[in-house]
Amino acid sequence: MEHQKHLPDVNLTSLVEFFLLGFSDIPHLQMFLFGIFFFAYVIILTGNGMIILVTRVDKALQTPMYFFLANYSFLEICYVSITIPKMLMNLWTQKRNISLFECATQMCFFLILGGTECLLLAVMAYDRYVAICNPLHYPLVMNHRVCIQLVAGSWITGIPLQIGQTYETFSLPFCGSNQINHFFCDIPPIFKLACGDTFVNEMSLYILVVLFITVPFLLILGSYGKVISTILKLPSATSRAKAFSTCSSHLMVVALFFGSGIITYFQPKSKHSSGRDRFLSLFYTIVVPMFNPMIYTLRNKDVTVALRKLLP
Repeated sequence: MEHQKHLPDVNLTSLVEFFLLGFSDIPHLQMFLFGIFFFAYVIILTGNGMIILVTRVDKALQTPMYFFLANYSFLEICYVSITIPKMLMNLWTQKRNISLFECATQMCFFLILGGTECLLLAVMAYDRYVAICNPLHYPLVMNHRVCIQLVAGSWITGIPLQIGQTYETFSLPFCGSNQINHFFCDIPPIFKLACGDTFVNEMSLYILVVLFITVPFLLILGSYGKVISTILKLPSATSRAKAFSTCSSHLMVVALFFGSGIITYFQPKSKHSSGRDRFLSLFYTIVVPMFNPMIYTLRNKDVTVALRKLLP
């Protein structure tokens, strides 16, 4: 660490590792945080794993809605496994170092999976739109082939763009500190370490945010605008309640995930606060994946019944 003070301009290619400061500003709570995050990780793996299992084995759940839900749960498991294990290791060992390659790899997969989640949430909203607004055409429109194509498109679409964003970020000139004031290698704290002009990089980030957060979010709002309008026209209160119940779980997940993501990535570099960014990041990296199984099981009678069959 000391020799870096004598190097006014150190290109990133000459660095071999970074240090993730994480929650080092509260040293007396390290083991407590380890316990909390470890418990959350177990809940995420168990809860989302159970959703995948019940949607595979229960014939009543062999529908497009639960096909997308199973894929979303699998995505959540992958998503949290990019950040939480490293964070837990840092809290346990207090070493906090992360190699250049590991940091770039973590960021790249985090961006790819984050973009996939945004697109998949939009696909799930479209599924609810077709089911409620065009129920007679639903089996034809949302056939198995279309469902697979929509899921595959969600996974594949962002890969080249996110790899390009990662490459651009790690091509920046860096000097001074190599301490990342975050618990994983996210773009905003990496930008803060750059000593060159990051304007072009910030603009490319905003374009990605528009493509993978803003556009899907607007599509979701448009879909649910149509859905709510259709639901309100249903003749019976029972029908309206049942239709709302199939959408409310998804809307809660959307609000938590997109809300925290938009606030984090739409700010210019000068406006970022390390403490606030870490807090917001906890929402889309831990809170949403942890509450996803609870939201979808507690508010969904079909999944609850399937779980009771599976766990007598």
